[in-house]
Amino acid sequence: MLRRFYAALLVVFFGVGVLCHSLNAQSLSDFEQKVTKFKLDNGLTFLVIKRPVAPVVSMVTFANVGSINEPRGHTGIAHIFEHMAFKGTPNIGTKNWKAEKPVLKKEDQTYQKWLAEKYSPEPDSAKMKNLWSQFKDLQKKEEQYVKNNEFSQVIERNGGENLNAGTGADQTMFFYSLPENKLELWFSLESDRFKHPVFREFYKEKNVIREERRRRTESSPIGRLLEEFQAVSFTASPYQHPTIGWNSDITATTMQDARNFFNKYYVPSNLTMAIAGDVTVDQVKKMAKEYFGDIPAAPAPPPVYTKEPKQRGERDFTMKGQTQPILLMGYHTVPESNPDFQSLQLLSNILSGGRTSILYKKMVENDETALQIASFNGFPGTKLKPLFITLAVPNRNVSVDTLKSTIINEIEKVKNNGVTQEELDRARTNARANLIRGLDSNLGIARTLAQAQGQRGDWRKVFTDIQKLQNITVDDLKRVAKKYLTTKNLTVGELVKKSSKEVANAK
Repeated sequence: MLRRFYAALLVVFFGVGVLCHSLNAQSLSDFEQKVTKFKLDNGLTFLVIKRPVAPVVSMVTFANVGSINEPRGHTGIAHIFEHMAFKGTPNIGTKNWKAEKPVLKKEDQTYQKWLAEKYSPEPDSAKMKNLWSQFKDLQKKEEQYVKNNEFSQVIERNGGENLNAGTGADQTMFFYSLPENKLELWFSLESDRFKHPVFREFYKEKNVIREERRRRTESSPIGRLLEEFQAVSFTASPYQHPTIGWNSDITATTMQDARNFFNKYYVPSNLTMAIAGDVTVDQVKKMAKEYFGDIPAAPAPPPVYTKEPKQRGERDFTMKGQTQPILLMGYHTVPESNPDFQSLQLLSNILSGGRTSILYKKMVENDETALQIASFNGFPGTKLKPLFITLAVPNRNVSVDTLKSTIINEIEKVKNNGVTQEELDRARTNARANLIRGLDSNLGIARTLAQAQGQRGDWRKVFTDIQKLQNITVDDLKRVAKKYLTTKNLTVGELVKKSSKEVANAK
């Protein structure tokens, strides 16, 4: 059951902070011999990872932008652009770009007029109806020029695999793999879609995104709980809004809004491209300069300036539904750049990382009050101050309040008595194992190193973070528990089952 909850969580929030990627069982010095970093004159960074184990090469484009960078009133725009990146280019996905381009422009202009009228103080319903009719006619006209899914089909016809992308709070990532002799195809396709983005089928795709939202959030108990939990937990931080966006903001976002967002954040200095496989640095440098070198340099996007204010006391909310009860608890902690972040990572593992963890043994095995329990530090991202969350599912006839009390009591024991050296050593081993499991493929390596380079400025941090775990002591874990896992810093969300009377009254 918990696996399903985690799957839902990861679908709603791509890259929820802790990328449990892994390393090859090699040292940093070994990887330094395989990894080459270079930067084009325009600021675009490339990582080349030589890995001649199979005739396959995996490519990742990492954009250092996510939902925290979205302008107010346009939540979900980062995710919308992710979808647009698969809609082709002026050369792919169209039967006649010269004819299609003015139709797209007029379609967007008409939608903007309809939107302005819709939100005017006294909207004219007749005018709105006329504009909407024009808009729908333009959509039909656009359809005659579209070659559906041609971008994806070109990749698949050439042996491409794992074509996908994901948008999270902190980042957006695009990736796929090709046979090694098709490397130049990737350069051609990737440069074309990021140099000449086409917002083809923009408004049609927004309906697809709304359906995603209905399926993964509005129709999902855990999705609704997580969305409400974020909104209650954060007061000012952009972590408060969902990556998929609010429905009204999805409606309000136009092609021009998406283009403005792209122009601001998809600049060379904000992108990292990682290529892993049987390739040479010289061939990658040559193609990189040829296909990406003519993109103009641009100013780096501004950082997020908003800071989450200190929480003034515990926050609680309850949701009701015809579903399995769930408890979600979260404490504000620190971003990944803070030295305490890794101590909190180990602490979350000790509390509920597997069958030997404190909370699992207490609540699942001994007391049998919980069906599942898990803790996780770094939700919904790690750039800004995130949450240390604990999710628990009660057993039959056990209230979520009982689980809350037990969790708080066990945390208090850690704060007063600390943890054992054995528990710390086991958590370190688990952390290393999680990392080792992730870098067992070209794609895993490319994604991991691109994320570390693009978001944290150095791919080596993937390795040095693991080394730093050796310096964390039991006293460090006790200290961070006391500092961050406090009641006044806590948000509690409860999903409880409706009573029979409430269900009957709702009919």
